[in-house]
Amino acid sequence: MIAFIDCHLSLKKCSPFNGGKFEGWGTSFCWWPNRIGYSDELSEQAAKLFFDPKEGLGLNIIRYNIGGGDDPTHHHITRTDSMVPGYAINPSHDANGYHWSYDWNADQNQRNVLMKVAECYGKDLIVEGFSNSPPYFMTNSGCSSGSVNAGENNLREDAYGAFASYLADVAQHFSKEWGIHFQSMTAMNEPDTEYWHALSDKQEGCHFDSGESQSVMIIALRNALDERGLNDILISGTDETGIDCQINSINSLSEAARETITRIDTHSYLEGDNEGLRKLAQSYYKNLWMSEVDGGDTSGCNAGEMGAALWLANKIISDINGLLPAAWVLWQVIDNHISSDGYMGNKDNGKPDYTGGYWGLATADHDSKKIILSMKYYAMGQFSRYIRPNDTIIQAGKHVIASWNQEERKLVLVMVNDTNEKQSCRVDLDEFALKGAKICPIRTSGSIENGEHWNQLESSVLTENIFETELKENSITTFVIRK
Repeated sequence: MIAFIDCHLSLKKCSPFNGGKFEGWGTSFCWWPNRIGYSDELSEQAAKLFFDPKEGLGLNIIRYNIGGGDDPTHHHITRTDSMVPGYAINPSHDANGYHWSYDWNADQNQRNVLMKVAECYGKDLIVEGFSNSPPYFMTNSGCSSGSVNAGENNLREDAYGAFASYLADVAQHFSKEWGIHFQSMTAMNEPDTEYWHALSDKQEGCHFDSGESQSVMIIALRNALDERGLNDILISGTDETGIDCQINSINSLSEAARETITRIDTHSYLEGDNEGLRKLAQSYYKNLWMSEVDGGDTSGCNAGEMGAALWLANKIISDINGLLPAAWVLWQVIDNHISSDGYMGNKDNGKPDYTGGYWGLATADHDSKKIILSMKYYAMGQFSRYIRPNDTIIQAGKHVIASWNQEERKLVLVMVNDTNEKQSCRVDLDEFALKGAKICPIRTSGSIENGEHWNQLESSVLTENIFETELKENSITTFVIRK
């Protein structure tokens, strides 16, 4: 056997963010609730499967997509889930600025899922409001999918205040009328990229140059929220696509804009200097979230359905050990749909091949009104069900993530073996004085039909302050060690 994990856990290497307390795990609501929210049956299943802390994944963070809404004469978005309605209607523009009315019945599908989740999880649910694009009539292209030249700003120069007002009005209405108070808001999503072009078949998007453009938007949103008495809503940003781009974005902000941001949100699609971003956030005394990622890749050796699960597990471990963030948020839990009728004139892609790589954790079957789970779902649960809010993340080894809860005297280790042989590991726990503690192992491996899904293995007792174990091939194992 090969000792593929041999590490010493130290509280000196714990997360420096949010007072050292982990805030939790989450998912973007862009775009799956917009697709399933017409069905109470699917919405209730989703709330339980993804957010229930006892029977599901126990996610507790939502990034709610405040749609801009496209020009009603446009019909270029062909994905069945990503045509997100906006609340602004009847727009006009004159010398006094932008004017519009609100249709608060818009976005019923996404909001229906939000309400089901809020009921399922309870008062400690964290909701962040974010935007992919301003309303189409505030853009240079007249299209909420992006600018004609994808590398140019799409928000009109005179519309920063109007867009900020739109977002603040939505936040105020959610709080007053529906009892959903956003903890934080961001007006931009992957802004300094060339992904977002007009008449895209995919989704909304808006380019904001790093520096002045992003700075003006951040300050405008802060002012609009404050004018409505929403001073307690934090401003986060800037949700760039990758780590190095995020570093540049934060460094390029004006001092006033940087002071306005309470938390740095980053995506990790493009990997980079994780340690550099972590230290940058510390130097500016900002909290740090990894606020979006997923991918269609696989890991492991002849792993079958575990391939995508092992990829996700390795990605979580890499992000958390590198960034030590206060939260980790998946892109979207459902990325594929089955429907014989399609939706709004477009066809769904159907269930992907679960033996390969795919996005999301599950497929929604609209014909049978069932959510079809994958091994990625169970991989996510190996982390989110056992490392919980208020635990402290500890930097660990390449294939292991660790958390500690001092009050509960609870240590959690999640370990990945992405080889096709059994592997042994050794972890020094000398700082934790857990000799005599009970060790409860939980494992995921194999396939949906015949595999282990959060399988509770035989418990044991920690006889020394050295933890040693053997890991099954192509598996993810969580060890909850509690005294």
